[in-house]
Amino acid sequence: MSDADLPYLYVTTTGWKSGRPHEIEIWFVAHEDAFYIVAENRERTHWVQNIRRNPAITFRVGDQSYSGTGRVVEASAEPERVAAVSALMDAKYDWSNGLIVELKPSE
Repeated sequence: MSDADLPYLYVTTTGWKSGRPHEIEIWFVAHEDAFYIVAENRERTHWVQNIRRNPAITFRVGDQSYSGTGRVVEASAEPERVAAVSALMDAKYDWSNGLIVELKPSE
């Protein structure tokens, strides 16, 4: 099964207030050497706040588990990446409205 056939990714961040692990199930796309998720509520989203304060994450896609880092993709600095990820999200889910976050596996 390819990533395109999988509807969800599971990402675990560290709560910036609690310090505890926080896992969510979320739509995703793979692009180049990373995975991308979209926060509908943008900066108000708790997991975005967690990643902003501590970018160390773990995540699962299908039966693959990764450790890595998360970061917000700034549209003004990376318009081509935002456009590519948005197009992939639209093609897969018919939705891409929100803040794009990159999940990059450690090498």
